[in-house]
Amino acid sequence: MWDFGVETDSHRSGDAMSATDDATPILPGLSPACGRAIEARFDGGLMSSDGGLLMLREVERRLGIARRLAACIDDPRAPVRIRHGLDEVIRFRMLMIAAGYEDGNDADSLRTDPLFKLAMERLPEDAALCSQSTVSRAENLPDRHALLRMGQAMVEHYCQSFRQVPRRIVLDIDDTFDAMHGGQQLRLFNAHYDEYSFQPIVVFDGEGRMVAALLRPACRPSGRQIVFWLHRLIAALRANWPRVEILLRADSHYCTPEVLR
Repeated sequence: MWDFGVETDSHRSGDAMSATDDATPILPGLSPACGRAIEARFDGGLMSSDGGLLMLREVERRLGIARRLAACIDDPRAPVRIRHGLDEVIRFRMLMIAAGYEDGNDADSLRTDPLFKLAMERLPEDAALCSQSTVSRAENLPDRHALLRMGQAMVEHYCQSFRQVPRRIVLDIDDTFDAMHGGQQLRLFNAHYDEYSFQPIVVFDGEGRMVAALLRPACRPSGRQIVFWLHRLIAALRANWPRVEILLRADSHYCTPEVLR
């Protein structure tokens, strides 16, 4: 992330800028927030070490991932009492993690941060973003069916990223080690890494695009588990591309008799 200042129309202090200000390069291409222009520069008024959030904001505005995922979850709250929609909560959490704030407790200090507010389409003087308790409730809201819908939505997002249907795709499948601290659900001790962890499965295509991910305990998946998940993944891809040729690449422990059959 970069250290620079962010200035909105409401924070400009004078009619004309000095020659020094004119010589300061401005990062172009930032979308307005609440009708106010945004300028990112290295001598602005409100300084932040999370300037990259504005780039992530532009990416999320184009991709709409938070909106896609929120549409997969049934929100039990009374509509008239909702202050922070699920898409807003998910977007805030995504930005937190991307900026290095993985702990949900950080939401209570970041909810009033001016740059996080701008990244969430709010002005620095607007109301605070959602709290840690709201984030925690949202993270525990999806049930098994919602999680399946969210996974399918991400596969659809992957397919829609292509200008034309490919003739063939290569799927690279592997698991990755994710150390944990505390008493999280699904925690297991992994003797190889000598730590408690998750061991999610991740799938990228041959060009490096992410296709899917599955959070799971820190143990080697069985052949039956792999087949069950691959069947759903390939079915989701076939729903978008019925005739595409799919080649699977994986480490040896994925080559179980169940998978090879």
